[in-house]
Amino acid sequence: MEGYGAAIATSSKLAADAGATIIEAGGNAADAAVAAALVSAVTEPGVVDLGSGAYATIWPAGEPPVTLDGGVEMPGRGLDEDRFARGLREVTLEYAGGVRTFVGHGSIGTPGALATLAAISRRHGRLPWADLVEPAYQHARNGFSLSYAAHAYMSFAHDLVYGWNTLSREALHHTDGSLVDPGETVRVPDLAGSLRRIADHGAQDFYTGEIGRLIVDDVEANDGILTERDLAAYEVIERDPLTVELDGWRVATNPPPAVGGAVLAAMLLLLGDRPRGPWTADDLALMARAQQAAIGFRTGTLDTTLDPVWEVRRLLEQVVPGPLRQFVTSPSTTHTSAVDSDGLAVSVTLSSGYGSGAIPPGTGLWLNNCLGELELNRRGIHAWPIGRRIPSNMAPTVARRADGTILAIGSPGADRITTAILQTLVGHLRVGLSLADAIERPRLHVAIEEQGPVALYEPGLPVGKITLPRRRMAAGSMMFGGVGAARWSPDTGFEAAADPRRAGGTAIAHRA
Repeated sequence: MEGYGAAIATSSKLAADAGATIIEAGGNAADAAVAAALVSAVTEPGVVDLGSGAYATIWPAGEPPVTLDGGVEMPGRGLDEDRFARGLREVTLEYAGGVRTFVGHGSIGTPGALATLAAISRRHGRLPWADLVEPAYQHARNGFSLSYAAHAYMSFAHDLVYGWNTLSREALHHTDGSLVDPGETVRVPDLAGSLRRIADHGAQDFYTGEIGRLIVDDVEANDGILTERDLAAYEVIERDPLTVELDGWRVATNPPPAVGGAVLAAMLLLLGDRPRGPWTADDLALMARAQQAAIGFRTGTLDTTLDPVWEVRRLLEQVVPGPLRQFVTSPSTTHTSAVDSDGLAVSVTLSSGYGSGAIPPGTGLWLNNCLGELELNRRGIHAWPIGRRIPSNMAPTVARRADGTILAIGSPGADRITTAILQTLVGHLRVGLSLADAIERPRLHVAIEEQGPVALYEPGLPVGKITLPRRRMAAGSMMFGGVGAARWSPDTGFEAAADPRRAGGTAIAHRA
C-alpha cells in the first residue's frame, strides 16, 4: 500500500494538477475537487467561470449519497415589472450546428457555483478554504495559457458573446481585435484581487461583500435583473439524489428540479440489460429510441413545468412498464470527478451556459447567461417565478458497489451531458471497457430539433438500424461532451480518465 491516495479527472491538466497538489498537502477528494473546479473556473474562459451554477453529488463511505444544488436561480427580487425582459442581446452561434441564445446583463441569473464549492469544502473537506483557493489565485495572478477547448469555443463566440463588453474584449483579444491563440497567456485585470478576497473573506464575499456590490452595481446599471437581495438570499440546497441499479452498482445522480439526472436515470432504465457485449446495430437502435423517449419527454414537459418533482416521478413511472417502455421496445460547462482511498466520491459540474460576456468592473469575473439559454427557458425569457432554480442538464453522478468500489463521473455539454454519461457508464460498468476506452468510444446523441428528432453520431458506430434521420459529425467533436471519471477499488486501486474531446486532465496522487 502507498498510504492515502486520490484520483482526479477534470477539464484540464492545470486543474488536475491543482487537485493533486491539494492531496499531497493533506486534503481529501472533496478538497481536490473544489481546488480543481476553482482552477477550471478561472482558467477556461468561455467554457466556465466563477459566475456559474453548480451541482455536486457526493458519496462518503458508510453514509448515504447527497446532492448539493447550487443551480442558477431566477433573480429579480424587489424589481418592478417593467424592469424585466431588458438588457438582452440576441446572438446566433455556429457552435454545435447552430445555437440561438441571449447574452448581456439581462441574461445573468443568480450564480451558485462559489456557494456550492464552499459548501463541499465546509461539509466534506479537510483543508482550510484559503488553501483550496490558492492554486486558482496563483493562475489569476500570473496569467494562464488559453486552453485548446476554450479556444475552440471562443472561435465561435469571441466576437458575438465576448466582444461587446470592453473588459471582456480586452482580456481575450489582441489590439487588432483578433482572438488570443491557444497556449497564449491570458491576464484578466482584477481577477487575482477577487480571488484574494474570496480566499480571505470566504465565498460569501461574492454574495454579500464587496464583490457582490460590484456585480450588482454593474448589472443594475445595464438593465439586468440580478439584485443585492437575490445574492443575499441565495442558498445551496441539500437534496436526496435519484438512484438506479445497474449491474451490481448503485448509481446516484442529480434530482429535480434539475432535469439532467432524471433523463439519465430514465435512459438507463430504458436500456434494460442491453448491451451485453460490444455494441451491435440493434443495441444502437435501442439507444437511439431510449434517448428520443427521455429527451423528448424533457423537452416537452420537464423544461417548462413548475412542478419538476411530480413530472420526474411521472417520467420514471412511465419507464417500467408504461408508455415509454412500450415506445422503446417498438421503435459554457466543466466537470470534476474525484475519489479517494477512504471511499469518498465527489462529482461536481459547473455551467455558465454560453456566457453573458459581461465582466463587472473591478471584479475580473465573467458571469453566466443562464436566463438567456432558450433550451432551458422554454416558458420564455424571464418567465420563471423569482427564486426558482432554472432547469439544468447537469448530472454529476457517483456510483458504489458492495465491495467498496466507487466511481465519480460527469460531463459538460448542455443536453449532450446525459447521453455522454449514459454511454460511458454502460460501456464501463456493463460492457467492461476501461474508463479511457468507454470515454473515447464514438457517441450517439438524439437531438430534438425544430424539424424533429435527428440522430447525431461520430464515425465508427453501426447506425444502420436507427430509423431516425441521421447526421454524421466529425470524430472527437467537443459537442459530444467532455466526460471525466475517477474510480477507486480496494482491490485494484485507482483509475482516472478524461475526455480527449476536450483535452481534459487527470492526476493520481498519494501521500504517506
